[in-house]
Amino acid sequence: MMYDWDLILVGGGLANGLIAMRFQQCKPHLRVLLIESTETIGGNHTWSFHQHDLTEAEHRWIAPLITYHWSGYDVIFPAFQRTLPHSYFSITSQHFANILHAYLGERIQTRVLVQELTPQKVYLQDGTSLSAGAVIDGRGWRPGPFMGSGAQAFFGQEWELEESHSLTHPILMDTSVGQDTGYRFIYVLPFSSTRLLIEDTHYVDRRPPDKALSQATIAEYAKKHGWKLGKLIREESGCLPITLTGDFTSFWAQLAGQPTCGLRAALFHPTTGYSLPHAIRLADRIVALPELTDTSLFITLRDYARQQWQHQRFFRLLNRMLFLAGAPQQRWQVMQRFYQLSPDLIARFYAEQLNSVDKARILIGKPPVPIKGALKAMFKQHKKLQGFYYD
Repeated sequence: MMYDWDLILVGGGLANGLIAMRFQQCKPHLRVLLIESTETIGGNHTWSFHQHDLTEAEHRWIAPLITYHWSGYDVIFPAFQRTLPHSYFSITSQHFANILHAYLGERIQTRVLVQELTPQKVYLQDGTSLSAGAVIDGRGWRPGPFMGSGAQAFFGQEWELEESHSLTHPILMDTSVGQDTGYRFIYVLPFSSTRLLIEDTHYVDRRPPDKALSQATIAEYAKKHGWKLGKLIREESGCLPITLTGDFTSFWAQLAGQPTCGLRAALFHPTTGYSLPHAIRLADRIVALPELTDTSLFITLRDYARQQWQHQRFFRLLNRMLFLAGAPQQRWQVMQRFYQLSPDLIARFYAEQLNSVDKARILIGKPPVPIKGALKAMFKQHKKLQGFYYD
């Protein structure tokens, strides 16, 4: 059977963009189309990751996308301030889009409105359709009944300052802001000596923070540090899922054979929401397939997702401790205790490579939350977890 394309990627976000890029690097003879409903691929985002999240080979192939690189980062809590010595990387969506357009050219189509898709066909709102050996749905996170989650909601502003700042590396977490609604911190990336991305981030049950409140918080934070805000370059916001529990089998059964990737497939770090490492590993798996069919692709994606779901069980337990064991305004105490552990353990946590000793060190000791609440969260007896039995 003849198809218009070998592979169609629906949604021009991080996961699909990396798949398209990897095919162009490894199998440029295949006809791969990336379509996006908005004017540009990549949206308005900043994707970051830690040095040990990727292998050396993965670092090499993603290198063209790296926009910024720092040799360490700071965390700031009431009890201490600490610099972690491991490298931190960021990719801006604008740079991401520029590189992908250079790689793919006309194989990227924007402002394409999708009416419906199947494992081998994309039906557009203008009445036309596109066919492929396989279609991957990568259109972002979609809440549903089979995943119980909290949220990491954030609002950020990129500013050109009137004068230089003194930061040499990012502030990953500064908790010197109000903790009334849940774990909250300021996140700062120094893009140049006069340019900063400042984000107000909240770990909340559902509702994202008020935009006006975040704008005021950012302005006050800049003033406190003596940063004279000059020109506002852009604003970005988002809400990442933080997984507490779920029914993996039902989640994938509802997809009915539709290949799915990225946040839409729940492929992200359960506690941080970072999705880039999983997107890179998945791109390598897909490119390595000897044949691109909708069935082989769905099985590959589902099997990878199942491996990750099983591997991430401990992280979901930690998330339940964070979200459900104590009062929202006390969640910062859980994170303060964690960031006093060894730098190598923290690096393994971000890379999802915790060993049994690491897990014991995280849990041993007096918990910074009520013991009764911790036990309910640990054994999924909290009322918010009712209906989830298959984690």
